[in-house]
Amino acid sequence: MSFLTHSPSSTIGLWLTGEVPDDWKLANVTPIHKKGAKEDPGNYRPVSLTSVPGKIMEQFLLSAITRKLQDGQGIKPSQHGFRRIRSCLTNLITFYNQVTHLVDAGKAVDIVYLDFSKAVDTVSRSIFLDKLAARGLDKSTLC
Repeated sequence: MSFLTHSPSSTIGLWLTGEVPDDWKLANVTPIHKKGAKEDPGNYRPVSLTSVPGKIMEQFLLSAITRKLQDGQGIKPSQHGFRRIRSCLTNLITFYNQVTHLVDAGKAVDIVYLDFSKAVDTVSRSIFLDKLAARGLDKSTLC
């Protein structure tokens, strides 16, 4: 089923029903050599070439979700990770400026560093979806 055969109204229908055409779920996976011995499978990373219509729909949904969460204060302005035009560097600059202002004002500064890099792997999908739904995202967008 080609994206071009879907009218805009039927594409919206796919979104509302949560249905995704099977061919949008397919990917051609190509192993790309990173470095090291070419005989070691661990030295390759998979690159998936996915459906263009699927990518278009994903970008549309990402835009809708991001806009909804930012407008509804689901994502705080202080959030730097996973946001456009923000990065680890912008987070460090903001943090450095805040600490500098506190020190200049003669305030004590205590810092605790936590590594949540693996935390996303432990999040319950159902709890996460419930939290997003509580922020006003409808089921059609989430599933």
